[in-house]
Amino acid sequence: MFDRIAGFYDVMNSVMTAGLHHTWRRRAVDLARVGPGDRVLDVATGTGDLALELARRVAPGGAVIASDFAEEMLARARLKSAQAPIPVTFEWANAMALPYADGEFAAATVGFGARNFSDLDRGLSEMARVVRPGGTVVVLEITTPTRAPLSTFYRLWFDRVVPVIGRVAGDPEAYDYLPSSVKRFPGPPELAARMDRCGLDVRCILTAGGIIALHAGTKR
Repeated sequence: MFDRIAGFYDVMNSVMTAGLHHTWRRRAVDLARVGPGDRVLDVATGTGDLALELARRVAPGGAVIASDFAEEMLARARLKSAQAPIPVTFEWANAMALPYADGEFAAATVGFGARNFSDLDRGLSEMARVVRPGGTVVVLEITTPTRAPLSTFYRLWFDRVVPVIGRVAGDPEAYDYLPSSVKRFPGPPELAARMDRCGLDVRCILTAGGIIALHAGTKR
């Protein structure tokens, strides 16, 4: 499915978020607390927007590894990486068994990908494993607002409008999947608790009226 939608994934992200997803990614990188010379990992990188933002923060002298299991997404990311201030390595990897050493990175991030992990706890544990003590794991995700009127708008947008946009784009299955994946994903308190069980001291920030949750966990 992710290979199928790679060609219009960036456009759909901008349409669905009014372009705000770039702002949220920059906020996620702020929480990663990385700087020039750091080695960082972006998991489930998709077309690489979060990885490219990380590259801007760790240049000069840093390194960004960005992994995904969808080859077509990675191909799009490599095309965009010409904009990066340092080379970004885009490579195939399974988030359930990351092929990296313990403590290899200053930070590991995932933007709008954790809800696609086949085993969330295992994926979070793998991200924590590859980060050094004192480093940061950041999870950027859509969440479900609970207060009206935003909660009403949210249900209308994700349950009705997004699937219609998906049909127009030519892949209704993928954009039926999006709202269902958000609904079954743990809410912010539960996600924070799961990250804590992975050895992370977690800070959670809700933004965009409660539609976006950023979790930053410092490895103990």
